[in-house]
This record gives sequence, C-alpha cells and structure tokens, in this order.
Amino acid sequence: MKGPLFYSKILLFGEYGIIKDSKGLSIPYNFYNGALKIEDNPSQEAQQSNASLQKFADYLKQLQLEQPELVHFQIEALQADIAAGMYFDSSIPQGYGVGSSGALVAAIYDKYAKEKITVLENLTREKLLQLKTIFSQMESFFHGKSSGLDPLNSYLSIPILINSKDHIEATGIPSQSTEGKGAVFLLDSGIVGETAPMVNIFMESLKDQGFRKMLKNQFVKYTDACVENFLGGDFKSLFTNTKKLSNVVLDHFKPMIPEEFHGVWRKGLETDDYYLKLCGSGGGGYILGFTQDLEKAQQSLKDYKIEVVYQF
Repeated sequence: MKGPLFYSKILLFGEYGIIKDSKGLSIPYNFYNGALKIEDNPSQEAQQSNASLQKFADYLKQLQLEQPELVHFQIEALQADIAAGMYFDSSIPQGYGVGSSGALVAAIYDKYAKEKITVLENLTREKLLQLKTIFSQMESFFHGKSSGLDPLNSYLSIPILINSKDHIEATGIPSQSTEGKGAVFLLDSGIVGETAPMVNIFMESLKDQGFRKMLKNQFVKYTDACVENFLGGDFKSLFTNTKKLSNVVLDHFKPMIPEEFHGVWRKGLETDDYYLKLCGSGGGGYILGFTQDLEKAQQSLKDYKIEVVYQF
C-alpha cells in the first residue's frame, strides 16, 4: 500500500505574527513530501513512525469523543492499518520548520476522515476555516498549540493568504522567473529545532508590555507590508520591508535564532547581500533568506548549505 503524496510547506511571512493576527503567506514546497505506507520489511525508522502513529490514533479517538461536532474518523480502519505496520514515509526533515507534522496530519485526514472536505469542492471561506480548525486540533498532538496552517497547506497544495485568524483564502503568487536575480532561499542551520519551547518563550514574552507594543508597531506592521509587497510583485518595497523585519527579529527574537547565526544574520543586514528571517518557530532547522542578487548571496554564504525556493 502507498497513499498519495503530501508536500512540505514554507510560511514565507507570518511566523509568530499570525498568533497576534498579522497577515501571513504560506506556500507549498514540493521538494519534500511524505505518504502513508505499509510494506513487508519495515526499517527501524518505519517502526518508530508506526509507534508514533499508534499514539496519534489514540489521540484522534479521544478528540472525536471530546469534540464530536468537529470531526469523525474511521478509527477502526486506521487502527487496523497501524496494526498491519502502516507508517509515514517522509523526506520532510523534522524540526526544520517546513511542516513535517503538517503533511502527516493532511495524509491521515485525507484517508480516514468521514465526510471530509475535499480539494475539488468550491473552497469557501467557511470550509477553509473549518479545515483549519480541524487541522489545528489534530496537529496540537505534536506541538501543544497549532494554527492548523501547515496541514491546510499540505492538504490543499496551494498558496494560502492569512488575512487574520478568521479570514483565510487561497491565493495566487507572482509567477517565478528562473532568469531572475532575486530569490527566496532556505539556509540550513544544521540544528534540529523544537517548536514547543520556542512558542513558550514567545508566549512568555507577550506578558511584557514593551514586547507587545513592538510586536504591533513593528513586527506585525512589517510582516503585513511584506505580504502585500510580495503578492503585488512590488519587489523593491519587499526588500525594504524585509530588511526592517529582519532587524526587528534580530533585536527581539534572539532566542529563536541559533547563536552561531547571530553574526551571519547581522552580516546580511550590513552588506545588503541577503536578509534573513525565521522559518517556522526557529530555534534551529531552516532559516529563510531573501536576496536581490542570488549570486552575491551564494558567495557571501558559501560556507553554508542553501536551497533556492523561489526566483523572481
């Protein structure tokens, strides 16, 4: 058995901000994917995934008991497949901010949810919000608190614009130009990040009035501007606002940036070769980079592993 593929995602803008109602923009990233599988001679990794799925199935069983109006699963079928050795075969790196648990949640919903909302329907705002709510509850098993956006992106495989908590829509993004000098890239920190501790640090910081003020007047303001610039194809303004955003993150989100990358982050701001921002919750995994001149950025970051996500 092998199920359909579900892709990784990248939240281009909106990490942490969307908790406080900033805009956000999430795009599928087809370089990584995962699928549910059963095979005769499972590897050790497959066995670990299978054990984790067993716990997840127990959680989903409990979820539908506690919130019967939210979602129902074919629990017996899911448990039978898990007993037969089903696991999630994934190339998506875990703890890297590209949605490894999101793809798994999407795969499970797709195969086992009863009366599921499908990609082929007319996806009204209500349906998108309903899916996001279901996915948020499902993914909370992995992170403690989830917005539900990662699974939503993985499930639909289309760019999603978050206007606010209650207003999300499918969107189009400017078409790529492989000839373009500008690029969005992933920088590999080589460290696995954990979402829950980072989110806890953020929630703790929110108790501070100064931090809340900075979030509203700077972080959310620049995030919103970046989303609008990107969707409008106004790349000149995009870089101005990304630089401001990058500066704010370096000043106020230091714990989320691995220590050995503080200097690399600052160097980008000083040279204008590239600007860095968090990819997901930070603390490791990938760091997202924006550059107006890809060759310059590659030269400047030649000691690091870079993957180009989008060129313009």
